[in-house]
Amino acid sequence: MTLARLFRKCLHAPYVTSSNSADLYVEKQGSTLYFYFQGSDGAEDWLNNLDIPVKALQMADGEYLFAHRGFVRVFGALLPRIREAASDSSVRSVFVVGFSHGAALAVLCHGYLWQTVSPLRGHLTGYGFGCPRVLWGRIPHKEIWESFTVVRNLNDVVTHVPPAFLGYRHVGKLLEIGEKGKYSPVDAHRPENILRELIIYGR
Repeated sequence: MTLARLFRKCLHAPYVTSSNSADLYVEKQGSTLYFYFQGSDGAEDWLNNLDIPVKALQMADGEYLFAHRGFVRVFGALLPRIREAASDSSVRSVFVVGFSHGAALAVLCHGYLWQTVSPLRGHLTGYGFGCPRVLWGRIPHKEIWESFTVVRNLNDVVTHVPPAFLGYRHVGKLLEIGEKGKYSPVDAHRPENILRELIIYGR
């Protein structure tokens, strides 16, 4: 599936909302499981987006990971559904896909699945379109996110927040699409413009 098709599916998936306005769609095609996370769609999402203090998360090996508190809160609301879907023993590969606010949740989901469902580690792929920074400080086990890609339409303001000078950072690979100066920082984040550049990118 091309990146444009994945992104289009992410935009139009029939999301189910949990507490904290957490929106997730889970789809299984054969032995492949897809998790789609929706972008911001209401005031509660924006309150969570702006809740940027750091929260400590204990990893499976006892180390600590530090992340954006608002995104951690929303992810926690979705965790039972994610855990249930990932427990299906017939699943052989997983795609984790999100846009904007949902891309931040995809980062956390990717990390959770890598740690807790070890048979899928080599078959886990993640994409965060217009992804904000989620993790803070030193990142233990960077290999967790080697198969996660942050997709940035050049100039996209959301991919630069929270600011790096506060200690936040991206993980995984960074794929830049579009042309510098083609859009304003806000327009570069608009889904129709990201989709347009993904179609031009063609992969």
